[in-house]
Amino acid sequence: MSTFKDNFSTQSVIYARYRPSYPDALFKYLSDLSPEHDRAWDCATGNGQAAHSLTAFYKHVYASDASAGQLNKTKPHERITFKVENAESTGLSNASVDLVTVAQALHWFKFEAFYAEVKRVLKPGGIIAVWAYGLPNIEPGVDEIIRNFHDERVGEFWLPENRLIETEYRDIPFPFETIITPNFEIQKQLGLDDVTGLLQTWSATQKYITKYGTDPTGLIRDALQTQWGQEASVKTATWKLILKVGKHHGR
Repeated sequence: MSTFKDNFSTQSVIYARYRPSYPDALFKYLSDLSPEHDRAWDCATGNGQAAHSLTAFYKHVYASDASAGQLNKTKPHERITFKVENAESTGLSNASVDLVTVAQALHWFKFEAFYAEVKRVLKPGGIIAVWAYGLPNIEPGVDEIIRNFHDERVGEFWLPENRLIETEYRDIPFPFETIITPNFEIQKQLGLDDVTGLLQTWSATQKYITKYGTDPTGLIRDALQTQWGQEASVKTATWKLILKVGKHHGR
């Protein structure tokens, strides 16, 4: 575990509270692609969000994450096995998995080693699905403040891995038979406090706090509230899901 860059244990509590959930339709779609439904591996499971959704379609879910802090915030489930493991090396048996999922994490992996592990554990005909999302769309004035916060206020703290989301994973190799997918969106109702909470979950925000000793979301609170209107009001946030799905044909 010594080579793992843990960017998320610090904010694992607020991550679980403020990050959006993935649409049920996504998991139904992936289940329909999967020839069997014995086991899914949710790699870099974080707080277990995707793993729990997968239990509706698979008999057992193996959920791994290199961050013990994240796994400590997961909810137990009788059909989920949680493991502290790197993405590139697991305790899974050869050809034992029907579906591999990676939510909002592939850009942190060592691609060649991870894909070798995926090909080892996937059954012939098994499916791998990786996805991510960038900034939310709420309404133009609010979106502009969030974009400026992302680019300017905490911009110095984004790593090259984060930038792979901005290019929608086009620069990440994907050595599988690509499946053309429908478009999926994430939606969540947010209040003003939810927006600042979401920004606090960003690794760049946490690095800003570590360096400067202050929470940068407080510096944009007044501007956000002016654009937001009534502080108690709720608005719909929409994220485009960046999705890559592939089939493994075996060795």
